[in-house]
Amino acid sequence: MSEPMLTYRQMRDAIADYAARNDKLTEALRAAREQILELRAEMDKLSEAPNTFAIYLGPGEDDTALVLANGRKMRLRIDPELERAELRPGREVMLSESLVVVALSPQSRTGQVVSVVEQLPDGRLIVQLAADEQRLVEAGGGLAGLSINAGDSVLVDVKSALALELVAASEVSDLVLEKVPELSYDQIGGLGEQIDAIRDAVELPFLHQDVFREYGLRPPKGVLLYGPPGCGKTMIAKAVAHELAVRTAQRQGRDVSEVLASASFLNVKGPELLNKFVGESERAIRKVFASAREHADAGNPVIIFFDEMEALFRTRGSGLSSDMETTVVPQLLAEIDGVESLDNVIVIGASNREDMIDPAILRPGRLDVKIRVERPDRRGAREILALYLDASTPLRDPREELLDLLVEEIFREDEASAYVELLLSDGSSETLYYRHFVSGAMLRNVVDRAKKLAVKELLAGGEGGVSCAHALAAVRAEFRENEDLPSAAHPDEWARVSGRRGLRIKEIRPLRGLAERSQQVSEDES
Repeated sequence: MSEPMLTYRQMRDAIADYAARNDKLTEALRAAREQILELRAEMDKLSEAPNTFAIYLGPGEDDTALVLANGRKMRLRIDPELERAELRPGREVMLSESLVVVALSPQSRTGQVVSVVEQLPDGRLIVQLAADEQRLVEAGGGLAGLSINAGDSVLVDVKSALALELVAASEVSDLVLEKVPELSYDQIGGLGEQIDAIRDAVELPFLHQDVFREYGLRPPKGVLLYGPPGCGKTMIAKAVAHELAVRTAQRQGRDVSEVLASASFLNVKGPELLNKFVGESERAIRKVFASAREHADAGNPVIIFFDEMEALFRTRGSGLSSDMETTVVPQLLAEIDGVESLDNVIVIGASNREDMIDPAILRPGRLDVKIRVERPDRRGAREILALYLDASTPLRDPREELLDLLVEEIFREDEASAYVELLLSDGSSETLYYRHFVSGAMLRNVVDRAKKLAVKELLAGGEGGVSCAHALAAVRAEFRENEDLPSAAHPDEWARVSGRRGLRIKEIRPLRGLAERSQQVSEDES
């Protein structure tokens, strides 16, 4: 039996089906071809030699480029399509397999930041790479043709010996306060002897330079203020800067406000100058002295004040800190020695632990004047209290009576004011009372406490003014707050920071708690 013949409609449907299948096959072949081309391109890329990067140094002869690639200096051809105007010394470029400069790399913003020592007349720079290493480099990148000052920070590519850009050294402006503080000697109490000593060491040589030269006297380069914390070392340094500016104005017949505005007080805090990155602390020290020289060149007095010197300039090889002092201390010594030709720069250091400062810093010719700032005695304490409890303070009781009461209470020696018992290395013992730890900061705290108690009573509807009751309560509150501060773990360290000198301490026994418990027992028995 023969197969039935296909109808016209069936044939048309079959042709349409075959056409659709053909279209799909064509599309699949096209997609496969595109994938093959992409894969071939990827294979071509993988088989290409890797691009080489180089540093463009400058134009060569016959439209070529001088580059530094892998430590080798070469003269290479430049791709005609590369924009020549964008080629600047220090810019990183890409080289083809045939060593042709074909493209610019993205601008690098990394490198070594160093301090400029000097700019030569031809524009080259002498930079300080380390404490004892200097390098001569070309001014490349955006520095070509610029005037660069000593002490400026620049980004350097050491391999190509090119300075690429100027780096704003904001860290130094964060460390220093260049405005002279509004603080005079009259605002400091209890330190008359120390103020006289520093005036002789600083003011006389500065204000009478001709007389000192006539007598062959060399003015000191620096002064060290040392002693227990909170006793006015920083205040003295600030007052020196202020008084020196005022007296300079009076001697030169200039306006005081003008000299105060142009004088400088560079207040450098040791712990803030520390930096974990190699070379950063040394660079910051160079920047501080460079700033001082810049201001001193105009004939204005400049005070560089290093607070907490023992934190930054510890004895080399002491093992008390990292090895950083092996580079930081020589950098400071070099800078101090470098101020010899400047009559307007004075270095003042402050420390609670002068025994930890490297001896080279304290030898004659550097910080050669040393002034111990002692804790105030009764007379000094009264002067300090009178500054904070002045005539403008609302008082309920007479001022003199309040001052007498405060001094008597703070300096009393009895069981209630016993602070610690020290067991010494020779087997003896010594009792220290609160009066042994009086400081200007503590006296200010006492007055502030008394004022706050008076304010609270007034706001509660009571009588206004500071009274003797407020004063007594303030002293006792200050004592209670500090009763746990003695360190039994490191008694000798605690004693040195506190300012005590004498036999080595073996043990510390706090007495404040014992005295209060004894007093409580007596009250209970009665």
